[in-house]
Amino acid sequence: MIVRIWHGWTSAHNADAYQRLLDEEIGPGIANRGIVGLRGPRVLRRDTGGDEVEFVTLMSFPDWAAVEAFAGPGGRTAVVPPAARRLLSRFDAESAHYEVVRPADI
Repeated sequence: MIVRIWHGWTSAHNADAYQRLLDEEIGPGIANRGIVGLRGPRVLRRDTGGDEVEFVTLMSFPDWAAVEAFAGPGGRTAVVPPAARRLLSRFDAESAHYEVVRPADI
């Protein structure tokens, strides 16, 4: 299993709108792509202080072919729709990928 991790930051003013976009459009859009074995995205949110909010997405894939089915050849490029780009102040251009070597016990 491969876990894909991506970070994006937005202003405190745009954070709720970005979260709604994730919940109402981006998440369902990913699910509708029908990529076999894809789990996620799980979304983490953290107020970093000041005027910035960080979002982290975690997605799990059964193999590298599934990652490439999601992100294209090479699989590393971030998948950030135009509506998300309008709300984010900055984001990772590439996602990090980790092989799961010990699954959670719970």
